Amino acid sequence: MEYIYLLIAFIFGFGFRLLNLPPLIGYLIAGFILNVWGIENNDTLQTIADMGITIMLFTIGLKLNIQDLLKREIWVSSILHTAIWVAFISAVFTLLSILGLPYFVGMEPSTAALIGFAFSFSSTVCVVKILEESGEGKTRHGKVAIGILVMQDIFAVLFMVFVTGQVPSIYALLLFLLVPMIPLFHKLLNESGHGELLPLTGFIFALGGYQLFELVGIKGDLGALIFGILVSGHSKATELSKSLLSFKDLFLIGFFLTIGLTALPTLEIVFIALLITFLLPIKFYLFFILLTKFRLRARTSFLSGLVMSNYSEFGLIVAAVAVSVGLLDNVWLVIIALSVSFSFVFTSIMYKNSHNQYKRHKEALKKFQSPVSLKEDVYPHMGKTKVLVIGMGRVGKGAFTTLAKLMEHGVTGMDADLEKVNALKEEKYEAILGDGENIDLWENVDISNIELILLALPSIEDSSNITNQLRSASYKGKIAAIARYEDEVQPLLDVGVDKVFNFFTEAGLGFAEESFEMLSK
Repeated sequence: MEYIYLLIAFIFGFGFRLLNLPPLIGYLIAGFILNVWGIENNDTLQTIADMGITIMLFTIGLKLNIQDLLKREIWVSSILHTAIWVAFISAVFTLLSILGLPYFVGMEPSTAALIGFAFSFSSTVCVVKILEESGEGKTRHGKVAIGILVMQDIFAVLFMVFVTGQVPSIYALLLFLLVPMIPLFHKLLNESGHGELLPLTGFIFALGGYQLFELVGIKGDLGALIFGILVSGHSKATELSKSLLSFKDLFLIGFFLTIGLTALPTLEIVFIALLITFLLPIKFYLFFILLTKFRLRARTSFLSGLVMSNYSEFGLIVAAVAVSVGLLDNVWLVIIALSVSFSFVFTSIMYKNSHNQYKRHKEALKKFQSPVSLKEDVYPHMGKTKVLVIGMGRVGKGAFTTLAKLMEHGVTGMDADLEKVNALKEEKYEAILGDGENIDLWENVDISNIELILLALPSIEDSSNITNQLRSASYKGKIAAIARYEDEVQPLLDVGVDKVFNFFTEAGLGFAEESFEMLSK
């Protein structure tokens, strides 16, 4: 990629980052700027863009949990949402065609349905980024959102496979031999270590899967996804995904630049993109209604629907494939690109205050909630808990196990990650599944006997939010929390935390004290 491409992409990406918005909006604008300067798409940039899509599909496969996808609330709601949304968009576009709006006049129903399909996806990049930044990737609503995203990604890959009209070779049947080769793939991952060889192994899997499927007449994108699934059960799958994250994001810059180089937006195009963006509340409402109908709690449905109220870069990919085979006009790539950008701004703003929004409207929202909860949503019992540790990361687990040994009874650990909770139970510790930011949880469990709650969370916003909810639920005991920096201590004390431990200062003090004791032995 020429230096000017990187420089312009960096300037606009960095600018949007300073505005606390996704940098990829800046990359799209950078593509438009380069287009104005007369720069055209080229083979090098297109190759980089294609590689970004391939790596993205491989990393999606790495995160895929078949058991989660088989849950009815995931796969049925995903199918229904896509079908209803496509029908809704088709009806809206037909109406706009009748009204004579530019780019809609004379639009065929099949074209309207195709565009509706492109807009049915929610953004994997946007949703995962928001969930990771808020520490909610392993929460109930986070896992529901990611499960639906994976289902949508599968729909997109299947579309890209079938729309090209390729007839697979008879040798495609040999691909089933990949299943007995899974132990070999796992062995390769085991031996790849934790350094630079690990992401290189990921590249070999992703690009190898792409090329192998292309050889037998199947779209290579599906091959990248399948290879990700084949190694998703390995213990290093998460580490591999993280090691590829920066490469994936860097290559996807090429994809967003190519969209900007396709065509330039006019005022009419911007207006249409904004009009489509205004439909996002309906997308949220549809998610919320469907999820509550499948017996998820109102809070889970609300947060899952809100974080998925956006349009997807995958919709752009689907549209790009449709353009390449003549099913869609180039101008819709620009409209979709702008709509995706506007939708990211919408979600970023709306989700920032999502927990407080739910708290304000929870009584109205809970009217949609089923009286019978799913097994995963049953509230835990605190039993004879005297000390509750929330957050089973390295710090939280260390504090919890130490207290459990000192007190023997009455210490309970809580985390929103089921895997962490099950691991503690296997070690014979008292552990419960729960999201500390869930106001419904504190209002439905007996916390009157708890004397001390430790908030071992990396985000002071999360700790502040939980403290406010505990006090709102009439908790009378003590609250302790951790802070990473000195300027985080006072804000926690101001919201009602009784004791704040500066993580780095206290860790250094403990290290020094225990090391000094060695001198007297």
